[in-house]
Amino acid sequence: MYPNPLKARVEKGEVVLGTSLPAPSPLVAGVVLGTQPDFLWADTEHAPHATEALDAILVLARMRGVAPMVRVAWNDPALIKKAYDAGAVAVMVPQVDTAAEAARAVECARYAPQGRRGLSPMWTRIAGADWNEVIKTANDETLLVVQLESQRAYDNLDEIKHVPGIDVIFVGPLDLSATVGTITNTGSRPVQEIMEDVPRRLEGTGLAAGTTLMSVAEIQEKIRWGYRFLNVGNALTYGAQVLDSHLKTLRANPRGVQ
Repeated sequence: MYPNPLKARVEKGEVVLGTSLPAPSPLVAGVVLGTQPDFLWADTEHAPHATEALDAILVLARMRGVAPMVRVAWNDPALIKKAYDAGAVAVMVPQVDTAAEAARAVECARYAPQGRRGLSPMWTRIAGADWNEVIKTANDETLLVVQLESQRAYDNLDEIKHVPGIDVIFVGPLDLSATVGTITNTGSRPVQEIMEDVPRRLEGTGLAAGTTLMSVAEIQEKIRWGYRFLNVGNALTYGAQVLDSHLKTLRANPRGVQ
């Protein structure tokens, strides 16, 4: 699907719901894509693989009507360019703490004149998309997601949010918890106060506030707070939780006797 409507939906202020890709497998991707998330998040920051391992998965997502999003390992032009060229609709850049770092990400993500990204989107060859048309319209389709993951980034939010070319500011609760002194306790008061404040600070900017959570109740809470770009856990973790529950039930009561 080109263009994917994800950017248009974000610009309209709609709530978009994605989920993570548990493993770089076309079979796994196909199963997850069957749930029809708005975006599919492939992580190459903490995973042991890079964009190359994703192969044609990003194109598969596009062809299934889902926007593929890649989190790159760092704010690096080579990594950002390759993620988009492999088919990503959105690229997430971790640990963006200053306006200068945000501007660097924009420069890496956009074709001239908005940026300095080199031209050659190779995913078009797999998808059968018009190479020339994709290049001419890519800046209008692609999203740039920058992560707010530290107290420093939060302190610099007013400067970061005014950098042209950003689409989503995505709060990373886990890394944030470490920088506010409550490491791994994402439900701590300092983390939650920052998370509640970020959407308020983005009002009127056209930027969407994003985050990632597992609990449906927490996700609903964050939507009430103004979050509009949310990752809804991942199928592997949810599936393991259901399996664990079923096994416990069957071991406790194998015959289903009331």
